[in-house]
Amino acid sequence: MIILKTPEQIEKMKKAGEILADCHRHIATMIKPGVTTMEIDQFVEGFLAERGAHPEQKGYHGYPFATCASVNDVICHGFPNNEPLKDGDIVTIDMVVKLDGWLADSAWSYPVGNISEEAQHLLDVTKKSLYLGIEQAVVGNRIGDISHAIQSYAESENLSVVRHFVGHAIGENMHEEPQVPHYGPPHRGTRLKEGMVITIEPMLNIGTYKCKIDADGWTARTMDGKWSAQYEHTLAITKDGPVILTEQ
Repeated sequence: MIILKTPEQIEKMKKAGEILADCHRHIATMIKPGVTTMEIDQFVEGFLAERGAHPEQKGYHGYPFATCASVNDVICHGFPNNEPLKDGDIVTIDMVVKLDGWLADSAWSYPVGNISEEAQHLLDVTKKSLYLGIEQAVVGNRIGDISHAIQSYAESENLSVVRHFVGHAIGENMHEEPQVPHYGPPHRGTRLKEGMVITIEPMLNIGTYKCKIDADGWTARTMDGKWSAQYEHTLAITKDGPVILTEQ
């Protein structure tokens, strides 16, 4: 069932999104060689608590942390740990913020120190693919128009699109219908309506799109060990076009 949101409900989600975006701005200043993803996770937990917000991921199906921290070949759902980030790494920090019962979801990939041209290309193309997808998130289009915009651009830049994980509608629950794949043909799938709130969250890989899951049951890695990046926003479909609720 698709749950349309009222303007008042979207405004509540925007407030959660503003806290989330501000948190990412602070994280950006922390990312450097030597910092650990556990330090970032602990910062996020305190940052949200000070603002009356809650990290919705923590406890979700037993997930133990406030953030997902995915380094290099980890696609998503990586556990924060005490291993220092190294110069040349890339790391994606993903979180879902709950404020007054409403959610916002955003992931961002960060370079650590000086990264290779190949890694920078991965970050640049993944970020641009997100915004190309958002451009298609207008009333009357279909989910497949978002999917196709992302896939066609990513593959034109010789990157692959992860199939196993997709975007989704969001509101009072983290995962609502419909799903939002980042691949597939245009003009297919659910038609977009005013009041829908969705995440678009492309994960692009340098090598194969296929993944494997670590023994922890969460951490998803590329099958070939090549690197992956992700950028994600939560956005509302309005009569005036897409409104990003987590814009930094």
